Amino acid sequence: MKRLSLLAPLALAACAHSTAPCTSDTTARSAAAATADSVAYVPTGASGSPAPATLRVTSEAFAEGTTIPMRSVFGAFGCTGENRSPAIQWSGTPEGTRSFAVIVHDPDAPTGTGFYHWVAYDLPGDARSLPDNAGAEGSLPAGAHVGRTDYGTGAYGGPCPPPGPAHRYRFSVYALDTPALGAPGGSSAALVRFMLRGHVLAHGTLTGTYGR
Repeated sequence: MKRLSLLAPLALAACAHSTAPCTSDTTARSAAAATADSVAYVPTGASGSPAPATLRVTSEAFAEGTTIPMRSVFGAFGCTGENRSPAIQWSGTPEGTRSFAVIVHDPDAPTGTGFYHWVAYDLPGDARSLPDNAGAEGSLPAGAHVGRTDYGTGAYGGPCPPPGPAHRYRFSVYALDTPALGAPGGSSAALVRFMLRGHVLAHGTLTGTYGR
């Protein structure tokens, strides 16, 4: 599984430098986005029904729908950013919240399922923000865990789409009714999202864009 994860960014990089038609064309992008968006972004709520999107997620680095700054862009595969996760804040936390999860996902990546850039969970229930560069290895609060991104690491990996239209990057925050999901560190994004089911009290998303 780790080998497959490491191949994903290499495939994207090859696509970016190829002179032949690439899967990042409009048709393929639309199909990939449709597939990724069809995967439930709001897992089953704690009451068995979809969780209401009550959290308000913001960042001083970028506003909803605007460009993610270069300091948060990836620093390899043809991209020249600093690869620092942006500071984010959230409000509207419901009573009973015992932990949080944060997932950063690009639904427009030409993979069929998008691309996961950060998976963090078991964040303390009294957290209301993450500082700049919290996605660096070993920078999260004690007890928190990180999952495996599609770059094949546990640390935050910034945007690095192939040349073409800008991609969307969703910074989703989930308020959970459990102090720990039970997913071991290094778990895949798919497993973490599965483990979220039945525990989400509220969620919110901040979407930034980046293209090259």
